This record gives sequence, C-alpha cells and structure tokens, in this order.
Amino acid sequence: MESFGQRLRDAMDKRGPLCVGIDPHGALLTRWGLTDDIAGLERFAFTVVEALADRVAVVKPQSAFFERFGSQGIGILESTIRQSREAGALVLLDVKRGDIGSTMSAYASAYLDSQSTLRADAITVSPYLGVGSLQPAIDLATANGAGVFVLALTSNPEGRAVQHAVTADGRTVAQLVIDEISQVNRGFEPMGSLGLVVGATIGKTGHDLSEVNGPLLAPGLGAQGATPSDLRAVFGENLRNVLPSYSREVLTAGPSVSALRAAAVRAVDDCRAALG
Repeated sequence: MESFGQRLRDAMDKRGPLCVGIDPHGALLTRWGLTDDIAGLERFAFTVVEALADRVAVVKPQSAFFERFGSQGIGILESTIRQSREAGALVLLDVKRGDIGSTMSAYASAYLDSQSTLRADAITVSPYLGVGSLQPAIDLATANGAGVFVLALTSNPEGRAVQHAVTADGRTVAQLVIDEISQVNRGFEPMGSLGLVVGATIGKTGHDLSEVNGPLLAPGLGAQGATPSDLRAVFGENLRNVLPSYSREVLTAGPSVSALRAAAVRAVDDCRAALG
C-alpha cells in the first residue's frame, strides 16, 4: 500500500501544487444563483467535482457546510468524496476533529477506515488536547495509507494567543506541535504522511519548519488576503512540500465549469511560479 505522502507527492508533481476547497456556504450558493438548500448544495458540490476533480491534486470539502443540512447533507458529502476520488483527486476532508481515547478512535473510524462511506484520503485535526491524543487517527491513517493534517500556525488572529504561547522548555505551543509531527515523519521518503496546517497569511513567525518532512497545507490564499508570493515569507526555503489552498478565489468563478477550470489553472500556475 502506498503511503499518503507518496500519493500526495505524485499528485502534486503530476497535477501541480494546488488544493481547492469545496465550501458551499450560503453566500456562495446565492452568488451562483442557487438556493441555500439541499438542491443547491448538491448542484454546487457536483459542479465543483465535475470541473476540478479530474485535474487538481487535492480537493478539500469543508464538512460543516454539508453537516448543516443534516443527514441529507452528509449523503451529498459521501457522494462528493466518492466522485472526487474516482476522478483522481485526493480528498482532504476538513473536519478539524480533536478528542481523546475512544472518541478520537470513533472520529478516526468515521473518516479514515477503509470501509467507511465517509472515507477520505486525509483529514484535518486539532492538537490542543495534546498531540498524543491524536494517536488513534495517526495509527488508522498509517494502516490505511491515509494522511492527517495537524493545525499548527493558523491564520485566524485568535489563534496566536494559544499557538505562540511559550511552554516550560522555551518553545512555543506551535513549535512543540511542529517538532512532534516532525519526529513521526522522520526518515520517510519522499515525505511523511503527517502534515501541518500553516496559514499563508501569517508572515515570518520565527518558527522552524525545516525538519517537518511532510506536507504543509497553506490556506488563506486569494480572498483571505495572501498571495503566492507570500509563501516564501512564511515557509522560507521549505517550499518543496507546500500545498497552497484556495477556496473562494476559485469557487467564485462558478457556476461555469470552464470558468472554474480556468481559475484553477491560473492558481496552479501562480503557485508553481512562486514555489519554484
């Protein structure tokens, strides 16, 4: 079984360093001329899949925008994941789960078990009950060739108070998370399967990402204010494994399939140029 790190490296090399969010929030559905209901959700999600899943490396459905419609929304999320994977895209499900013990194991089973109808290629998780609390997700992801992206340095201003707080050994909380994930990824080729989420808008923070040896998801490009040229300020020379993530900048081009594809091409070209 190929590791997620290997599959992601292959996808980024073949299709380009780009992750596109699938974020069907109400305002975007309205912008597309769709109703903010199950019918609008289904049309939106399946149009994005049709336009992009056969050509971008990663799609990132935001689970909350599907969950808000209850069981029918979850059903559409299941179809979105399945159709995206069948078209060749890796699916990073943005769920940001984080808990302990049997509860974390249940979350892991929901999204990473090979028999789950919600199975994704990778998920986002929160480490703020301790990185060790994520072990059930890490173990199941490893067993199934999947990945886990751990929040480290997020772009929301509220995150700084926690992530930049200094621990007893002098490292920040974020650096502690970075270092623990780096240890698990050590020695894997072409990279490990544990990623970090590092916002593209945060600028230079003084944190050391040089030993991560895993994918670095960089949300915040486009509508949130960051540009591809900002990536070097955030990641320095550690650009090889950076996965830039766009949502509204690409999605607002819809509902035209051709316009969505053109927006994705522009985004991946800009990211390739910035990342070298």
